[in-house]
Amino acid sequence: MYNFIDQFFTTEYAIMGLVGLATFATILTIVGPLLSGSKLNSRMKSVSTERDKLRAERLNALTAGKGGASLRHEEKGIYKTIVQALHLEKALDPEETREKLKKAGLRGPGPLMAFMFFQLVMPIIVGVGAFLYLTFINDFGYAPIMRLGLAIGAALVGYYLPSLFVHNIMQKRQESIRKAFPDALDLLLICVQSGMSIEAAFKLVSTEIGSQSIPLAEEFTLTTAEMSYLQERRQAYENLGIRTGLEGVKSVTTSLMQAERYGTPLSQALRVLAQENRDMRMAEAERKAAALPPKLTVPMITFFLPVLFVVILGPAIIQALNTFK
Repeated sequence: MYNFIDQFFTTEYAIMGLVGLATFATILTIVGPLLSGSKLNSRMKSVSTERDKLRAERLNALTAGKGGASLRHEEKGIYKTIVQALHLEKALDPEETREKLKKAGLRGPGPLMAFMFFQLVMPIIVGVGAFLYLTFINDFGYAPIMRLGLAIGAALVGYYLPSLFVHNIMQKRQESIRKAFPDALDLLLICVQSGMSIEAAFKLVSTEIGSQSIPLAEEFTLTTAEMSYLQERRQAYENLGIRTGLEGVKSVTTSLMQAERYGTPLSQALRVLAQENRDMRMAEAERKAAALPPKLTVPMITFFLPVLFVVILGPAIIQALNTFK
């Protein structure tokens, strides 16, 4: 048994596995976009139901304790059963976790229950898997206590894997919003200057900006729903800043709240904010461009210069060798 395992984990099998994995990843990268289709319609359709959910939650709160039927659908499944059975909501911070999931575009009780479930299960899976690997497959010459310590460390890494996964989704989402937000502000400015209300402007921009950033179109659609339902627009603006987690968006929402409160013209505020966000995006691009030459120094020395030397000096060396012969 051990000989079979040792033969299976030889260098040849490892190379074959890596080549197969690279081939599969290449095929998936090429074919994936062709099979995925457009995500804009599905995302916008899911967001369009947020207004009905907000109204249902409000009516549910009004009818609570009065014998009224609840209009809010409770999350059911193995995730919720295990989370409630182990009282993970008390052990973890559901509010902080819910804010992280909102910034990643994962709303509702379903993603929250799934996150808590995987935060419980992943340390067990990773820790037990590492311990079994170090015990039965390859111990690397470590003592038993060392293997146990490595398994505990792997379990600790598994605990942070769900948070890392959500953080990566949140960063990609924020980057998409950050790139398209100045253009969205320009569209908002055009709509407001044409005489449209801010609700109609948000609704129109949410449909136009979807080709550049689906997350930003989703957030604008949800903000439109909240502005048409909530008692104050200020709360809808605050929710937009909280959901995105970007300083540029928060500054815009703060200016919109001040314009709503003091009656200042929205067009003037939007014009200034659009220019500021565009300048911030240009400054970020210039910063990345300035950091590019130092990053290219090592690759140029390692890969480019030897090739140039071979191309330039190669013919001269060949002619010199022929001459000496």
